[in-house]
Amino acid sequence: MSSAPADLERYQKETAGLSASALLEWGAREFAGAITFASSLGAEDQVITWMIASKALTIPVFTLDTGRMFGESYELMAATESELGVRIDPYFPDAAAVEGMVRKEGINLFYESVEKRKRCCHVRKVEPLRRALAGKQAWITGMRRSQSVTRADLSSVEWDAGNGLYKLNPLLEWSEEEVWKVVGDHGIPYNKLHDKGFRSIGCAPCTRAVQPGEDARAGRWWWENPEHKECGLHVDEESEAARPAVQVSQLKL
Repeated sequence: MSSAPADLERYQKETAGLSASALLEWGAREFAGAITFASSLGAEDQVITWMIASKALTIPVFTLDTGRMFGESYELMAATESELGVRIDPYFPDAAAVEGMVRKEGINLFYESVEKRKRCCHVRKVEPLRRALAGKQAWITGMRRSQSVTRADLSSVEWDAGNGLYKLNPLLEWSEEEVWKVVGDHGIPYNKLHDKGFRSIGCAPCTRAVQPGEDARAGRWWWENPEHKECGLHVDEESEAARPAVQVSQLKL
């Protein structure tokens, strides 16, 4: 854990009111050679990838391949690289760590408890993310404030204490409608699962289509309470560990 540096306040003042693309340009300049974009291949991240490509920004793009992704997500990776001319670098979990976890707790351990689900996320996502961010000063995400209760208090430029670097959220104030307008207007490739009611897409066993009236991330870990619905990439793991866990008997599969 690391405390926020003195530059954070200055950065927030400098970037106040900037558009999403302008914030990306600012980040590319301010953290030249030491900034990266983590794409989950969702619609928001596709918009950011398109902005990076269209402005020829020197911001590498990577994704976390957990080994449990939908086939449609791999198809989107290939289409994005072909149509936008952007290389998406995959980061995989440590094979020995995955093997040990599955042998000990089963292939679908994440359904058994919040604790086990977060352990799976840690092995498959958090540890690879730390490798992807090694040596960087800042990283970019496609998070939006309205996606869920866990993202309501975010800032467009913030300090990621868990990883010890800055985090930029260029689409923070965007609505879902604004995201899809840009996708449609510019013909940006997107995951075809969105056409089947998937508004947020993660690992195949832990994602379902969203029902009418549900929030955008209701289909992620749908058996858990809303306040637990993060994988550890965007939360302080120590604070998250202090939350009371939902018991298996309360899960709705």
